[in-house]
Amino acid sequence: MALVSAPPEPPLTDQPKSAIRVTDSPSLQQQPQERSKHGLLSVGYNQDYGCFACGTETGFRIYNCEPFKETFRREFSHGGIAIVEMLFRCNILALVGGGANPKYLPNKVMIWDDHQSRCIGELSFRSDVRAIRLRRDRVVVVLEHKIYVYNFSDLKLLHQVETIGNPRGLCALSPASSNSVVLACPGLHKGQVRVEQYGLRKTKFISAHDSHLACLALTFDGRLLATASIKGTLIRVYNTLDGTQLQEVRRGADRADIYSIAFSTTAQWLVVSSDKGTIHVFSLKVPAEADAAESTTAVAAATANQDAGSPESPIKFASGNPGSTLSFMRGVLPKYFSSEWSFAQFRLPVESRSIVAFGPQKNTLLFLSLLIPPTLLLIVCFCDTASFYRCSFDPVNGGEMIQQEYAKFV
Repeated sequence: MALVSAPPEPPLTDQPKSAIRVTDSPSLQQQPQERSKHGLLSVGYNQDYGCFACGTETGFRIYNCEPFKETFRREFSHGGIAIVEMLFRCNILALVGGGANPKYLPNKVMIWDDHQSRCIGELSFRSDVRAIRLRRDRVVVVLEHKIYVYNFSDLKLLHQVETIGNPRGLCALSPASSNSVVLACPGLHKGQVRVEQYGLRKTKFISAHDSHLACLALTFDGRLLATASIKGTLIRVYNTLDGTQLQEVRRGADRADIYSIAFSTTAQWLVVSSDKGTIHVFSLKVPAEADAAESTTAVAAATANQDAGSPESPIKFASGNPGSTLSFMRGVLPKYFSSEWSFAQFRLPVESRSIVAFGPQKNTLLFLSLLIPPTLLLIVCFCDTASFYRCSFDPVNGGEMIQQEYAKFV
């Protein structure tokens, strides 16, 4: 198979077609984080959270989540891999070089076929790649000020999106195998989210926050969007079709750096991790099987972003999330007192980065925790070790989660 090459930075000419063959294989990987004295450069889940991948100074490794085990690793004689993006559990991966001695240039995306143990496609750009998102029919490449959408089978450019400065590489792509391809990314203004409904040929702009975005996530089908800003106090849930805010929940009163947000497969739960060291699970009001129009009329949510004060003794909302005992005075007291707080919690070491997901078993969570020295900046942090957690929570009473499994993998 001939190597597919894209000219540096669009406008791109159509590339020669390559028959990229996607077949299911045992286990594989996805997404980035930081650098470790043990050689860890990145870590992230695949689209269904069934496994995860690590980029290292010498290659990449793939781990299965349940049961937890390393399934395989690829070591290269020279060069590190900074980003490893999986496509479910198939043999095709997207790689970006990184580390002290990059295997590939950081401005190139290499399409790797693990069955052939070689690259079968290549995309080049004028600036470094911040993130990659995959689904079976799309390759999405995120740069700091632009996002490119390609057809997977021939790497033909389909769309390009201008964004505000996006050093975190924020971008979410619905992985569901349907015509409803939904992409969410920063817009051109602070706190704005751009939602592309490719199946409907529709673009929606959502003014999600007053400050810059820190994290965003889509449900599997792309129907719901969750966002957090750099303040890190509030998480908001939106209908992607019409941009209606459906719910607002509060992580805490102090500023925090939100590391990750994830929906459960039924969209009944939302999980959030931050630099405060506590994993928060929230109950969502949105009916799991309702369509977008029904969801919009079924939910009323607060839009406040005030951070002053402290919660009183919690009482349960209809959604199951605790709220202040003074919430009945909403409209009189600051809207902070009508906030919804997390339904369940799990506490990790404070000096850690963690990315979270819902496990295949009902009411279980998966955490990948990266311990970091407290003196280092989060943007350029060096991981000290990496661990895998699996925990469960009570879907009726909430509260503290129960740790079921723990393992160090780096």
